[in-house]
Amino acid sequence: MFYFKIRRIFDVVAACVLLMFFTPLLITLAFCIFLTMGSPVIFCQKRAGLQGRIFTIYKLRTMNNGVDDKGQLLPDHKRLTFLGYWIRKLSLDELPQLLNIVKGEMSFIGPRPLLVEYLPLYSEEQKRRHEVLPGITGWAQINGRNALSWQQKFTLDVYYVDNISFFLDCKIFFRTFVVIFLAKNVNETSTQTSERFTGNELL
Repeated sequence: MFYFKIRRIFDVVAACVLLMFFTPLLITLAFCIFLTMGSPVIFCQKRAGLQGRIFTIYKLRTMNNGVDDKGQLLPDHKRLTFLGYWIRKLSLDELPQLLNIVKGEMSFIGPRPLLVEYLPLYSEEQKRRHEVLPGITGWAQINGRNALSWQQKFTLDVYYVDNISFFLDCKIFFRTFVVIFLAKNVNETSTQTSERFTGNELL
């Protein structure tokens, strides 16, 4: 599809420009994270991408390694630091994913890449979310983010796959800035980790 070729060129050029522009901010945030939480400052995790191919996603670290008296990691909301809260609130933790875009593993816009362990849990319809590159932002992210149920997220992801176009991508791109900077539909769910997907029988 011609549009995908054009979009890939735009992704690479824009990601390289933004990486140069945000490098001072990334260095500053990395330094602050190191001072408050130590190393590593980048959170790396395996995710499922295009056609279910596995890749490593990069994010700024927002949680410490706090454990309970049994040595088990505390719940995510208890490990989220003050700095991490604001990094998530402004979606700055996603900036390192510009490297994923340059590498061809992600796009600016598409369904969010999810955990590899979810792959065998999808229905055939839900698997269709992997027909396009995953994105930093997407149709589900501007229509509720973590406030949505898994079923709602997957329905929006498949809608995007079926209706992907230049105009829809532009709509998502500009509404993303509205959501982040004007705080439209942004609440505490924007800083919380989604509940784990455990299969369609629980949806």
